Amino acid sequence: MRVDRIRLRNFKCYGDADLGLDRGVTVVHGVNGSGKSTLLEGVFFALYGSKALDDRTLDDVITTGEEEAEVELWFTHDNRDYHVERHLKLRGDRATTTKCVLETPTETIEGARDVRREVTELLRMDAEAFVNCAYVRQGEVNKLIHASPSDRQDMIDDLLQLGALEDYRERASDARLGVKSVLDGQREVLEDVRKQVERKEDKELHERLNNLESQRAEVTDEIDHYETQREQAQNTLDTAEDVLERHAETQEEISDLEEGIDDLRSKISETEQQREDAKEQIRELETEREELAEERADLLADADLEAANADTDAVEARIEELEARDEELRDDLEEVRVAITETNGEIERLCEEADDLESQADEARTEADDLAERIEGDEDDIADREEKLEDLEDDIETAREQFDDAPIEFGDAAAHLEDLESEREDRTDEIGDVTADIRAVENAIEEGERLLEEGNCPTCGQPVKDSPHVDVLDDKREELSDLEKQLEELEAERDDLDERIERAEALREAERRVDRLEENRDNVEQLVAEKRESLAERREQREDLLEDAEEYESEAEEKREEAAELEDEVAEKREELGEINGERGEIKETLEALRRIAEIDDEREDLESEIENYRERRRNWQQLNDERRETLSSKRERKRDLESEFDEERVATAREDKQNAEQYIEKVDAKLEDLEERRTEIQNAIGAVENELEELERLRDRLESLEERCDRLESLYDEAETLQTTYGELRSELRQRNVETLERLLNETFELVYQNDSYASIELDGDYRLTVFQKDGEALEPEQLSGGERALFNLSLRCAIYRLLAEGVEGTAPMPPLILDEPTVFLDSGHVTQLVSLVESMRELGVEQIVVVSHDEELVGAADSLVRVEKDATSNRSRLERGEPPEMELLASD
Repeated sequence: MRVDRIRLRNFKCYGDADLGLDRGVTVVHGVNGSGKSTLLEGVFFALYGSKALDDRTLDDVITTGEEEAEVELWFTHDNRDYHVERHLKLRGDRATTTKCVLETPTETIEGARDVRREVTELLRMDAEAFVNCAYVRQGEVNKLIHASPSDRQDMIDDLLQLGALEDYRERASDARLGVKSVLDGQREVLEDVRKQVERKEDKELHERLNNLESQRAEVTDEIDHYETQREQAQNTLDTAEDVLERHAETQEEISDLEEGIDDLRSKISETEQQREDAKEQIRELETEREELAEERADLLADADLEAANADTDAVEARIEELEARDEELRDDLEEVRVAITETNGEIERLCEEADDLESQADEARTEADDLAERIEGDEDDIADREEKLEDLEDDIETAREQFDDAPIEFGDAAAHLEDLESEREDRTDEIGDVTADIRAVENAIEEGERLLEEGNCPTCGQPVKDSPHVDVLDDKREELSDLEKQLEELEAERDDLDERIERAEALREAERRVDRLEENRDNVEQLVAEKRESLAERREQREDLLEDAEEYESEAEEKREEAAELEDEVAEKREELGEINGERGEIKETLEALRRIAEIDDEREDLESEIENYRERRRNWQQLNDERRETLSSKRERKRDLESEFDEERVATAREDKQNAEQYIEKVDAKLEDLEERRTEIQNAIGAVENELEELERLRDRLESLEERCDRLESLYDEAETLQTTYGELRSELRQRNVETLERLLNETFELVYQNDSYASIELDGDYRLTVFQKDGEALEPEQLSGGERALFNLSLRCAIYRLLAEGVEGTAPMPPLILDEPTVFLDSGHVTQLVSLVESMRELGVEQIVVVSHDEELVGAADSLVRVEKDATSNRSRLERGEPPEMELLASD
């Protein structure tokens, strides 16, 4: 795998960053806190999302003050291109993933979980495995060294995919125990079913079934005999009931005829009474018609119409004429009302305008009074500020007086102070150099005196009798005396410079005070000028307001006069309105009379129609009674015929037969009921026996099935036990093979780093315990190494694991880039050189891409490409820029 490009927007300290990465060694360089590690965290987050954040949340990823963040990563894996994109957005106090897409050569995968699952399968490692193998994060360089052997074993086993075999072994064990539990349960069920079968077989169910079927046949024959006898009795009963039923029907028909005769007589009487009532109603309607005619004549007289010419058409014509006139008057009335309303509205508008004008006049006068007060206050402010200007001038003069006896002119204090501080730094550097020389000479004198005591030359370490340099200690002591005097002189000069710097700082502060006072003076002068200008404007504004107030009052008076004239017009319109309403009242009375005449004509027509209806009803009722009398005669004749057909003797015989048949049937039914109950009991017993026989067959089938299942479970138990053992043995074998390979690779890597040094080899046992052997054969624990050696040892272990995974179980496997984040934290300069050798060796061994993040300048020399990271102190945002490795810079300068 190779990272081709990473783009960040609002990701932690990056506002907008876009970086392409090449093959080989890339060094990301910058000072501490510039955002180098964040660049690698962006790559890690793009691949694994929230799983790359440890205990942090998505909120911590978005740049402070921003609402959204984006991360895009382009990478190549197994010579195929991939692109992953993640978008985050704050929703309230929490951040959520709004977009997560992985584009592969064959499909597009969406959703954070699906993308993380695909990346894990693609790289054959999850987020934890990624940081344990390929990504050495800042502060975790000693993670594998400090881990306990069991934790180290779990981490390395997981990286080498051996943890999955342990999971499979545990699953096989769980499956074996599960099969055992099921097998024990099935054996208990099998024994219980076997006992049930034996109990059923002891009941001799087939013999019981034959006896019950014989009893059922005997009872069925007896039931058939009694049912034949009952059928004969039922026929006799049906014949008798038929005779009695026909006799009852004749009696019922005679009774119905008698009721019908009585009913017809009553209806004929009622109809005759209705005819008399209708005749009386006709007389009342004719009287009402005459009264309406008299009322009509009176109304015609009131409406000034002659009775001879007052037909319906004439009345309607008169009504239309009066309604038309009333419509004209209503239109006139509406026009007058509208005119009154509009005039009143105009009067109201004029009054409101007058009120507004008077209010504006009051406001203008009030504002003018306020301006007068403000003008007075401005005059007082101007006087105060002029006094303040005089005080500022005095302060400025006092501050400038400090330069009267100073060695510099006013305005040169800053440059003078900078020169003194630079000179003090030079003295401090000289003091440091002299102090280092003094320590070196003192060490030389001490070593020389020790050698003299031993009889050896202090210069070459040879015996004194063979060395011409015995007097070297006197020279060193004289040199030490000169250096100490030089140190005293330099310290005295530095103390003098401290005093001069203190005086210069006081003068610099005086210059700043003068600047501040002059700035205040300029501000006060500007304020005074602005106040004077504002004062003139306010005086002019007050005069304008007083003039406006007089104009508003004059306009208001004109508006009120115009409103009074319109009031007179309204009074005239109201008189016209009264005349129109009077004429409409007279029309209304006449229309009411005419409309009543029209109503009377309609009512008289209705009365004529109702009288005719009553006459028609009387004729219909007369015809109806004639028909009823004919029906009455027919019913009387039918009644006499039915009474003559009555036969008393036949009816008596039928009643006797019916009684005998009913008594026999009652006795037979009781006997049949007993027999049916007996047959039902036998049938139930047969059914019970048959059910038990079916249950016996089912139990036998189940017994056979359980025996087969127990056999299969026993076989499955043996297979699970074998599988469990196989997984354990396979894991042990693969672990031993990996341990041997990892030990070989670790020694190869460590030897490249520690050539000709004091360490001989490293031993890795089956439990991943690490032991370092010195060249003298002494064994050391990794914790006994120095901090730098321990860090470099751990980096070698990481690189060896990386190489082992790259070789793969079955040939070369595509691996992610080797990423080292601040690997020099625990390294001194000598170990940094060895780290550079380690990086070079990994590149030579074929690692396609190595990314190193460091602030150390020495690692820059190992880079094929260089990326510099800087942070803007104002915006607190990091930015990236491409740099050239030192070799390329030297070539460019040549």
